[in-house]
Amino acid sequence: MGAKRKKREEVGGDDEVAGGKKQILPSMIKNKDKRSAVHAKLKHQKKIEKRKKAKAREAAEKRALELGEEPPVKAIPRTIENTREFDETVCKPDDEELFAGNDADEFSSILNRKSDPKILITTCRFNSTRGPAFISELLSVIPNAHYYKRGTYDLKKIVEYAKIKDFTSLIVVHTNRREPDALLIIGLPDGPTAHFKLSKLVLHKDVKNHGNPTSHIPELVLNNFTTRLGHRIGRMIQSLFPQAPNFRGRRVVTFHNQRDFIFFRHHRYIFESKESKQGDTKGNKDKDAKGEKSSQGKVVARLQECGPRFTLKLINLQHGTFDTKGGEYEWVHKPEMDTSRRRFFL
Repeated sequence: MGAKRKKREEVGGDDEVAGGKKQILPSMIKNKDKRSAVHAKLKHQKKIEKRKKAKAREAAEKRALELGEEPPVKAIPRTIENTREFDETVCKPDDEELFAGNDADEFSSILNRKSDPKILITTCRFNSTRGPAFISELLSVIPNAHYYKRGTYDLKKIVEYAKIKDFTSLIVVHTNRREPDALLIIGLPDGPTAHFKLSKLVLHKDVKNHGNPTSHIPELVLNNFTTRLGHRIGRMIQSLFPQAPNFRGRRVVTFHNQRDFIFFRHHRYIFESKESKQGDTKGNKDKDAKGEKSSQGKVVARLQECGPRFTLKLINLQHGTFDTKGGEYEWVHKPEMDTSRRRFFL
């Protein structure tokens, strides 16, 4: 009993604030309704304080402009992106060694337009009902892609068959519990092989206000593949698509890398002309003889998502074609890599 009483006194001493009153936190309240009410009250108080600080900053900036002084320096928010640890493998524009290696890697013939990509898509041995739906949408996104049923064939035999038929890449869609959960991309004929974890899949029919893709060759956008590993993965993804996009179709396929997650989006865009009315900011120059506001034409780009939508995370990158026993790995993701939120590899 004495030990319990001492612990309560110690806990109570930590919660005391100025004036001898205890600060009641939501986590200390057992009743759910009271806890939610206290939480809402604290949240409202924080919102009011934030609004007061914003008004004070605006007043200080306005006062500085009236007095002809420099406005106070805006504080830069501390984010995971701007506190990223320095990485020596980040590619620089003047890296001659990097660009010299581009002419001799496995993807140079496709990216230099010496040959056209030809993609074979298949599944794992135990396929699900949602796997074929995802594959049919991949066929609409990637030009010159062909689907073959897996059956009971071993993956190494499929790789040999794809080499004979002059395919440049092999994509294997792996499913688990009736849901696609991984992608295996194998460069042919000599690799490399990339294993991606697939998550947050949204099919074409589930995208709100989706558009219907056309058969035009899409434009390809790759963002934030800045490191050596990211540069190599970016070139591998780039080798899946023809390097002569048809701009008339207005299709855009985007692979956006952020914190080692690759976000895939598929859009169509259109340019619209809108009239923008301008007020009397500079006297009566913008008004006509009748005193009406003048309108100016402005071109605005509008996007319509076509789908599918999914997220990839690189698990490993292997030399050569697929080999789980005797293969050599260029890069392998380890669980301890996720502990540091400020270190990114792609």
